[in-house]
Amino acid sequence: MKYFGSRIHHTRALPLGLVRADPGPPFSLTFDGQEIQALPGQTVAAALWSAGITAWRTTRGSGSPRGVFCGIGVCFDCLVTVDGRPNQRACLVPAEPGADVRTQRGTGHDG
Repeated sequence: MKYFGSRIHHTRALPLGLVRADPGPPFSLTFDGQEIQALPGQTVAAALWSAGITAWRTTRGSGSPRGVFCGIGVCFDCLVTVDGRPNQRACLVPAEPGADVRTQRGTGHDG
């Protein structure tokens, strides 16, 4: 990090470094049966993004893929099924060790 007057120039600005965060050790959860890693304090959406997964819901009518849109729990584009509970907003739900996260198709209810 280099200081120039009142501005800070980061040669490599990483979010954890910017906030001086020191998260605990990573843990595992599953997404559609695939094990992914998450850090304490991450949401399900953040864990999915970190794993390179950007879509985890399909729309009712056309089956179009969706992921995070607003990131603050307003739009409902990021719905997932977590531990059998459909319609969970991935941007608000904390990632938990051992959680079973699934792609949500349509309304998230069978039939």
